[in-house]
Amino acid sequence: MAAGLLDRTAAGIAAEVGRRIRCGTLPPGERLPTVRDLARELKVSPATVNQAWRALASAGAIVSRGRAGTFVATTVPAPHPAGRYQRLHSQSDSAFRIDLSRGTPDPALLPDLTSALRVLGGDDAIDDLSATYLGEAMLPELEATVRTTWPLRAERFTVLDGALDAVDRLLAAHVRLGDAVAVENPCFPPFLDLLSRMGARPIPIGMDDHGPLPGELADALARYSPTALLLQPRAQNPTGASLSARRVRELTDVLADHPLLIIEDDHSDGIAHSPLRSLGGRLPGRTVHIRSYSKSHGADLRLAIAGGPAAYLDPVVERRMLGPGWSSRLLQRVLLQMLTDDTARTTVATARTTYRTRADTLRRALARHGLHIARGDGINLWLPVSDENAAMIALAASGIKAAPGGPFEVTEHPRTDHLRLTTAALRDGDIAEVAAHLASAATASPTYRRVRRA
Repeated sequence: MAAGLLDRTAAGIAAEVGRRIRCGTLPPGERLPTVRDLARELKVSPATVNQAWRALASAGAIVSRGRAGTFVATTVPAPHPAGRYQRLHSQSDSAFRIDLSRGTPDPALLPDLTSALRVLGGDDAIDDLSATYLGEAMLPELEATVRTTWPLRAERFTVLDGALDAVDRLLAAHVRLGDAVAVENPCFPPFLDLLSRMGARPIPIGMDDHGPLPGELADALARYSPTALLLQPRAQNPTGASLSARRVRELTDVLADHPLLIIEDDHSDGIAHSPLRSLGGRLPGRTVHIRSYSKSHGADLRLAIAGGPAAYLDPVVERRMLGPGWSSRLLQRVLLQMLTDDTARTTVATARTTYRTRADTLRRALARHGLHIARGDGINLWLPVSDENAAMIALAASGIKAAPGGPFEVTEHPRTDHLRLTTAALRDGDIAEVAAHLASAATASPTYRRVRRA
């Protein structure tokens, strides 16, 4: 394999292996060397080979079969299909009078950004920040503020450009091609897109109203030895489930003898009613907790805070210094101002109550039509329907847009179809009508009957 590989960078390895696959020198189904064996042969780091293997897997040229090894794909690589997240957001939004698909907060319920900027306008520290490449990536004052409410003992804190950026960087630093990663099922679609792009295998863990099922997690650990567990501790997107204290104990008991990385995405801090329960309370040495402020304070801040063991976060911080370096300290000051300002705190509290009221009102309206949905948390509802496509079409005919459930499902053939509904901006005057349309759509039958596989 090493013969003829003159450029031993990740790009050079990927280009040469890709050329050999295209010309048939490496035939379909051929088993490739392990990352460590090829790295030893080429006298490069395993990380270099792994980066090349990830690029080839993303292009569809090679496939990982777990412990069996990595092989040349048996089919001709096709252009990479649109990601799951893209499938949720078509370009036809203007055709709908009511949009329940977005998964975003109500802009009218966000704190006033201009007020924070006016307060900071007279702060001499702003000029100091804008003139230096040095200093801590995270403002010490911001770290001190969040540390008081952090759910685990964290050795290290850092600020990243949103929760997805944090998840992406943690996975890139600690997950390798072919690794198994345990995820909730259903799951936030971008997580599945990220794992697909890096050639990792998502292992679905079923859920109930209290979070991932311990029995399924135990089975996944025994069968697949995952490198990481990725979960949302409360207001889970799309189901609204939140970890109970009992479920935390059950999950951490299952995980006690399995040294995998736990990544928690608390994307609804500030607007969630459920108390924050973290696996890191019992497993602090293996848990990185991520707190996003997009839904509570505004997506355009692009800020999330990650806190956990230095062994997991230091590689992320060090790698980031070779690119963007840090998240804007000016924006960090804006967030700090809003986190400590009484008016902004009241606005967030009002949003939390308003979101709960809107979701509860829609649930009660659906119940009057015979549709009973468990009370979750956050701004989304997970609506079971007879057929996803038929339900989407029925709603579209009424001018209502919902998110299809398929992209959230880890398994290819879920037992039940769903739609994901975002209630954040749903107006009181629309709820009765929307509930009636949802009830009708939930029972809509497809024009052509599908065969649901076991």
